[in-house]
Amino acid sequence: MLRLALILLALAASPAKADEEVVLGLSKNEIEINTTFDGSEILIFGAIKRQTAIPEGDLGVVVTIAGPSQTLNVRRKERRFGIWVNVDAVEVDAAPSFYAVATSGPWSEVLSEVEDLRHKISIPRAIRSVGAPSTVKDAQSFTDAVIRIRTANRAYKVDEGAVELREDTLFQTSVKLPANLTEGDYATRIFLTREGRVISQYETIIDVRKVGMERWLFALSREQPILYGLMSLAIAIGAGWGASAAFRALRHG
Repeated sequence: MLRLALILLALAASPAKADEEVVLGLSKNEIEINTTFDGSEILIFGAIKRQTAIPEGDLGVVVTIAGPSQTLNVRRKERRFGIWVNVDAVEVDAAPSFYAVATSGPWSEVLSEVEDLRHKISIPRAIRSVGAPSTVKDAQSFTDAVIRIRTANRAYKVDEGAVELREDTLFQTSVKLPANLTEGDYATRIFLTREGRVISQYETIIDVRKVGMERWLFALSREQPILYGLMSLAIAIGAGWGASAAFRALRHG
């Protein structure tokens, strides 16, 4: 209730720029990844600022959170002479490491295909893949494979109806972030729609950073990869020797 009261105060104080605009709040805009990090949940809440009466038409709200984009080499394997070999490969130019979409209603009702194409809101639109080799006839299937695998791993998800909309003015939803987050800026976008058309949007950033030992190890792996590799090898040897010694002690005890 306190959060909603603060949003309503901001509604009254901020100057008008459009017929309907988003005033947004986040439960947190920074996430720290340490050795005990097992995921996080972001509460997204806000209100719609108006200077006139509520317009005609059904109002929709769409929320997206996108992790840093990555270039991926996607390969297709086929069984040849009894073994699996790579037969085709396509480079996906940019695929978000994490992508979540939440809507206030059924997808087909809150957003039209034209607006999805324009703003690149759905998961397939958020992935950029161009310039596939001419020898690959079904390049779209490689993008579909990325979506299928990351959806199964809960890195990509769509929650229709997960945004709670009250009296066409207040809205809120929550998005769960997994434990294996990629460090970087997570772009958060909120779209207001009427009759499937985007009438307003708002963008902000959630900062995800490693801290403590995680930060040190990440920096070491990037800045001194040889030292990082030697240290990892030493830890693996030490762990193996320790396990062997403990097993012998238990057997003779």
